[in-house]
Amino acid sequence: MTTHKVNIAEKLAGFTERWAPRRIARVNDYEVKVARLQGEFVWHTHADTDELFLVVGGTLTIHLRDGDVVLGPGEMYVVPRGVEHCPAADEEAQILLFEPAGTANTGSEGGERTREPVDA
Repeated sequence: MTTHKVNIAEKLAGFTERWAPRRIARVNDYEVKVARLQGEFVWHTHADTDELFLVVGGTLTIHLRDGDVVLGPGEMYVVPRGVEHCPAADEEAQILLFEPAGTANTGSEGGERTREPVDA
C-alpha cells in the first residue's frame, strides 16, 4: 500500500463521490480509509468489529438507538461491535475510518450503498 507519509487533505481532495470510502493505508490487518459524507446513510451493525470515526472536516452525527453522537473536526468516536448506528451529515463531512480489512461499509445491511474501498 504505502510506505511514505500520507497527506489526508490531499487524499480527500482527490475525489468528490460521497459514501465511497478510499483506502489510504494499511495497519496490520486493518485499513485506514477516508470518505466524504452528506445526507443520511443506512442503519446497520458490524457484528464482529468496532468502527472508528475521526472527523477531519465538517460535522458528523452518528445516530444510535439510545441517542446521537455529534462530532466536529478533530473529534472521534468508536462505535462498539454489534451497536446499530446510522452516520449522517447535513453538510458535507470528511472523515477517516479505521476498521479491519474487508469490513463492508453497510455492515449487516448490505444493499445498493455497499462499496468496496478503492485506493486513494
